[in-house]
Amino acid sequence: MKILMVCLGNICRSPLAEGIVRHLAQEKKLDWEIASAGTGNWHIGQPADKRSIAIAKTYGYDISAQRAQHFNVRMFDEYDHILVMDKNNLRDVLRLAANAEQRKKVRLFLTEESEVTDPYFDDLLFDPVFKTIELRAKKLIQELSH
Repeated sequence: MKILMVCLGNICRSPLAEGIVRHLAQEKKLDWEIASAGTGNWHIGQPADKRSIAIAKTYGYDISAQRAQHFNVRMFDEYDHILVMDKNNLRDVLRLAANAEQRKKVRLFLTEESEVTDPYFDDLLFDPVFKTIELRAKKLIQELSH
């Protein structure tokens, strides 16, 4: 199974989701490929935000090797699930979908109505955002591995 996490810049939320889901999938010996991308292209090739790297490390996850990439239409064919962090990114990704099959792969990471808050402008949000993503990642592993 191939899963893509998507946020705006691919340096805060989606790298956390990528790293956590990858780690948990490896623990369960699931043969999954996990990646992340951003709808914006400002950070291509850059590591995750230092605050995301730090909070992940605090809880035992290493996301320091991940590099930002820009979401592109080829990713619809490359991934089974495209999980986005908020409704703006959901709209932006769906706008690029060519057909119903591609749109069917795309949904919010949390639930139909819940979004992962972008912590970029508030250092104090990184811990609660991490905990939200980790909790959902554990449920996601259960949902998709059955």
